[in-house]
Amino acid sequence: MAIGVLALLGFQLVDSAFIARLGTAPLAAQSFTFPLSFLIIGVQVGMGIAIAALISRTLGAGENERAKRLGSLVLMMGSGVIALLALLLGLFQNVIFTQLGADETTLGYINRYWWPQLLAAWLGALLYFVYSVFRANGDTQLPGKMMVLSSAVNLALDPLLIFGWGPWEGLGLPGAAWATTIAFSTGLAITGRRLILRQWLRVSGLYQEARVSSRPFMHIAGPAMIGQLMPPLAAMLAIAVVASQGEIHVAAWGLASRLETVSLMVILAMTMSLPPWLGRCYGAGDWGQIHRLMRLALKVAVVWQLMLGILLALAAPWVAAALTSEKAVQDALILLIRFLLPSYAALGICMLVVSAGNALGWPLRAMLLSAARLFICYLPCIWLGSVLGGWSGIAMGAAVGNVLAGLTAWWVLRSILSRPKRKPGPTSSGEYPAGEPGSPG
Repeated sequence: MAIGVLALLGFQLVDSAFIARLGTAPLAAQSFTFPLSFLIIGVQVGMGIAIAALISRTLGAGENERAKRLGSLVLMMGSGVIALLALLLGLFQNVIFTQLGADETTLGYINRYWWPQLLAAWLGALLYFVYSVFRANGDTQLPGKMMVLSSAVNLALDPLLIFGWGPWEGLGLPGAAWATTIAFSTGLAITGRRLILRQWLRVSGLYQEARVSSRPFMHIAGPAMIGQLMPPLAAMLAIAVVASQGEIHVAAWGLASRLETVSLMVILAMTMSLPPWLGRCYGAGDWGQIHRLMRLALKVAVVWQLMLGILLALAAPWVAAALTSEKAVQDALILLIRFLLPSYAALGICMLVVSAGNALGWPLRAMLLSAARLFICYLPCIWLGSVLGGWSGIAMGAAVGNVLAGLTAWWVLRSILSRPKRKPGPTSSGEYPAGEPGSPG
């Protein structure tokens, strides 16, 4: 999964690097779309978390047929929800981006780019749901391979569709979205066929399954989606603060956002592969294994992110030069890299604790932890930094906010896992035993 995440997020960074060659204005336009793209991703990840948690728990309890019905049900529901969200974001794009601070020139670029990008986002969400079914059934290799394949397709098509080749005139900024659309379509065609061949879906009995599973699904998906929607909201507020510094800093912030996701590849891989494992342990009541898994995951997160963060901070001038040729954007990006990258060790702790919470029956606490990270730790520090120190203050404030979030998550995890546990898990009706971790009571 780490290899797959690196490939998937790497091609998003490649997109930004190619777009940066078009100029600062197209790069700033793409940066303005990031919060809304994260909004779609937030909904799909929240539903994906519920998919993986419910199916893995059901498999842990030995209910294989029910797991197949759940897979079919959530694929149908998820694709419809994301399609509706994408349509709304397309219809109200001018109002939203104007409120975020985009000027007329930037809006012109966004209007040509946003609809094909929404199509790519819908296909990517559907592909993510398919990946969630594979992971819940214990197969992380095929999703990882498909992420690599779709990245390769995107990398091959990006320069052709953005800049053109020979007599073919490129599409400019929209070319990046069309390259992503074709890449996701390729991955979806292959994984969809494999999913059918492995017979992990069932069409019969979906209505009855929906009645039984709707409550436990929303018990996990509801808080998980709210928790995943908070980062896009925070990103919108953060970019509004950054926009006060100018177009150059918006472009640098967008590149840093892409670099952030790539640098967190191991953490993101663990947030995808760890919950199904934890879910099976949860269904079997094996809390000793849960403790061992969480200790190992947190150690890996801290050591890996600190090493990577320090290395990239030292290499910041070369990293910035590889991502953009604009000297002013490079200088702004270097400052962000040096402050933010090492702080992702603490951010990784928070991400893993939130992911584990959704798998272990306390999604409400996970949602509240996400809210605290963004609206108590992160955004106030960014705003205060902008007031006191301008661009340097924003970079420093974001780093301090990440550290505070990591410390808070560590305290929450210790307080929860230190309590004595009885055998948890949903019953066949989807209800949680009274008083168990994750029960509504």
